[in-house]
Amino acid sequence: MHDRPRERLDRLDAPALADAELLALVLRTGGRGRDALDLARSLLERHAGLRGLARAGTSELCAAPGLGPAKAASLRAAFEIGRRVAARPLEAGRPIRSPADLHDHFAAHLRDAACEQFLVVLLDGRHRVLRSEAISRGTLTASLVHPREVFRPAIRAAAAAVVLVHNHPSGDPTPSREDQEITRRLARAGEILGIRVLDHVVVAEAGYRSLREDGLFDEDPPGDPTGHRVDRR
Repeated sequence: MHDRPRERLDRLDAPALADAELLALVLRTGGRGRDALDLARSLLERHAGLRGLARAGTSELCAAPGLGPAKAASLRAAFEIGRRVAARPLEAGRPIRSPADLHDHFAAHLRDAACEQFLVVLLDGRHRVLRSEAISRGTLTASLVHPREVFRPAIRAAAAAVVLVHNHPSGDPTPSREDQEITRRLARAGEILGIRVLDHVVVAEAGYRSLREDGLFDEDPPGDPTGHRVDRR
């Protein structure tokens, strides 16, 4: 007789367990004549693995036989805990020295997101983090990412500079023409306001791209800490 997931966890520790066994421990019980392990295997097959399951919303999860709102909430909470553990903290007062710093913080949350999300990181005069702000969700367009929405929190926080961050759900971080056009537009608006746009970092499953490293911005002033060496992920 095979050990149940909890017994295997106690005996072998978590790294030894299969994805379905770990998922069964979160679900705790099955449904409709199936135990938790059968339900876990069904969910993994239905969503093509843990990464696909992590992207699923409540309605998608509840569409699976034997899984209701309570179990869906447990799953979504477990995946969010994992993202928060994986993310490198973006602490107030910490300087941003490279696009990799932004990738290390945002990748866990953004690379698996089902839709595009656009955020702005507010920085002080020494390019230290003040905070980050979510600006929009949905397909990135000039109408969604309007300068007034991007710079309103920067003005309120008396930020000296900002870094733009968004994700590509396709998994490819290559900046689109729309990404480039929006970046130029926001950079021009920032010049008028006296709030410099230092970079625009695109995060995806395959890694990240920095539009500054790609040459979209003309040049950096002496000593600008965003003039870093490339650190592709």
